[in-house]
Amino acid sequence: MRRAKKIFGNVDWMSVSLYLLLLFFGWLNIYASQYNDDQTLLFDFSQRHGKQLIFITASLFVAFIILIIDWKFFEAFSYILYGGIIILLIILLITGEQTAGATSWFNIGNYKFQPSEFAKFITILALAKYLNTHNIKLQSFATKFRSFIIILLPLLLIILQNDLGTALVFLSLILVLYREGLSGNILFIGLVAAILFIVTLLLNKFIFIGILVAISLLLFLFSRRKKKEFIVILSGLVMAVSFVFSLSYIFSNILAPHQVERINILLGREIDPHGAGYNLIQSKIAIGSGGFFGKGFLEGTQTRFDFVPEQSTDFIFCTIGEEWGFFGSLIFIVVFVALLIRVINLAERQRSTFCRIYGYGVASVLFVHFAINIGMTIGLAPVIGIPLPFISYGGSSLIGFTILLFIFLNLDSYRLQILR
Repeated sequence: MRRAKKIFGNVDWMSVSLYLLLLFFGWLNIYASQYNDDQTLLFDFSQRHGKQLIFITASLFVAFIILIIDWKFFEAFSYILYGGIIILLIILLITGEQTAGATSWFNIGNYKFQPSEFAKFITILALAKYLNTHNIKLQSFATKFRSFIIILLPLLLIILQNDLGTALVFLSLILVLYREGLSGNILFIGLVAAILFIVTLLLNKFIFIGILVAISLLLFLFSRRKKKEFIVILSGLVMAVSFVFSLSYIFSNILAPHQVERINILLGREIDPHGAGYNLIQSKIAIGSGGFFGKGFLEGTQTRFDFVPEQSTDFIFCTIGEEWGFFGSLIFIVVFVALLIRVINLAERQRSTFCRIYGYGVASVLFVHFAINIGMTIGLAPVIGIPLPFISYGGSSLIGFTILLFIFLNLDSYRLQILR
């Protein structure tokens, strides 16, 4: 009893309060997204808002259990958990159920279990454990290589499930490596690759290659024309051209048709108001119709009449935009960003490398989910199907995000005892 009292006394209650506020707000909007004249009961457990109450109760129980576990458990079992989740992801490829084109789920009775949601916090634990090892220096090639393997192995298995949205989240862990001393050149290369990706899809590839050659010639003409500079410029040109051709091949031959459609619609290359572009168009209408203060709770017409598919999951933000308006959306964003800032501040005060890396991993995953989910509802990101943390309907995602956050709050509560 004394030990539990000591632990709970050290818990960061500001983070817990923000978490609870987001849970409550999320449940309200799930209820609103399901509400109609025939479905008005608050505690109808046959509906999604009723099931979400069960998931919230389970998440709070899991959070309590995590807080009373000794912090050493998470570090000691990091690699075992990582090995277990990798095996589970492999089994999923063989026996998992396909939903919306992705083999991401196990069926357990009336509920579904998505291992990739748990792979996020487990991968962060394994990465933190490795980088906390004695005499590990991120500047060495071997350390970088092993760190990228830890991140990329679950990412590749999730790509094989045809779940590119979740796979993309794992790339956010590179930001954690950057905080720990990874060269900024890696981020620069990533930015250049993103620009090449967009321009390649917007322009004819041969016209774009011609532009790249012209830019390379101009760079060489305005340089000191030394052999070393020529080799660097030529190497950059070769890599850029190779990237353009590779991307063109992937886009035409590897990506699923619905993924190609969504990217084309985002970039304005296609307009399909009755097909792949329907969700986005209806989402924009819902958010725009909310105005400054919104139509009012349970008064959203786009929401009540089911114009937006998946409005309780991936498109939950358009319910917020329609019924709570710009002002309510801004308040929600402020609360979520406050949680992100709080997690980063807690991460910075850690005395242990393991705890700091895990904290930054939590912030990175939550931020990418938050940014992409809102971005895809307003047309700034492709529709790739990732939930809004603590808000969207779903048991696996809610429990997974809860574990992700509360492991860090557990570690933070022991920060004065953890020296490395």
